[in-house]
Formats: sequence, C-alpha cells, structure tokens
Amino acid sequence: MIAVMEFYTNIPKKQCVVCGNEFEEQHESYATECEHCINIIQADE
Repeated sequence: MIAVMEFYTNIPKKQCVVCGNEFEEQHESYATECEHCINIIQADE
C-alpha cells in the first residue's frame, strides 16, 4: 500500500476543460475552467 503523502503528491494538476491549461485548484472547488475562461464565458452571457 502506498503512503498517504505519496498518493496526494502524485495526483495530476487540474486542467481547464476549455483551453487545456493547468490551473491552481481552489479549496473545495469543483470548477473545471480556469479563471481566464470563466471570465470569457461570463462575458458572453
């Protein structure tokens, strides 16, 4: 069985589903878009 810290350090960074760039995940956030893309989507609405 792998160590807990090893498990968490091997989780890949989150990628934006719109542009594909990696982004920093916010605590307890289920966002799938980066801030840049969220702003573009909101501006289009």
